[in-house]
Amino acid sequence: MSDSNAVEALVQALKRLPGVGIRSAQRMAFHLLQHDRAGAQVLATALQAAATEVQHCERCHTFTEHAICAICSDPRRDSGLLCVVETPADQSAMERTGAYRGLYFVLMGKLSPLDGLGPAELGLNKLFDRAADGLVREVILATNFTAEGEATAHVISEGLRQRGIKPTRLARGVPVGSELEYVDLGTIAHALVDRR
Repeated sequence: MSDSNAVEALVQALKRLPGVGIRSAQRMAFHLLQHDRAGAQVLATALQAAATEVQHCERCHTFTEHAICAICSDPRRDSGLLCVVETPADQSAMERTGAYRGLYFVLMGKLSPLDGLGPAELGLNKLFDRAADGLVREVILATNFTAEGEATAHVISEGLRQRGIKPTRLARGVPVGSELEYVDLGTIAHALVDRR
């Protein structure tokens, strides 16, 4: 390993990324310094700009450089549909489908008491207020199908029902193009229960 404090600081900074261990961080750092100094400068500039300019949308909590994001301020979006997702990455996935033209509420996480994420940290009261604003006619729960995602959807669903709002949940089932013999049994069971 190098005796440079700057190199070690770069390795430690890269190691903070999810899924990046010490060896991957070292490879990235050495690559940038040895083969792509211009790329390192572009990366540094982009990180600095994002860290100082990106904030949360006041309406949906996604990332934006403005007080209200482009989706929330788009008059062509259906303000009667509100899709609840865990992260901006989930919102991006929904957008890439081209099938959804409503608005979003991004939780920025999921209920996880062990990590200190409860209803207050996810802004559920703000979500409930927005869902009951008189404009929203359907709340679509699009949290992930993990244990935490299911628990989050359940808590939100109960909170909405207490306010007289009946939410819907993303369907889950057999992926298009798959063969039943290769699909896991849990997915087949859910597809059977949610059949239409």
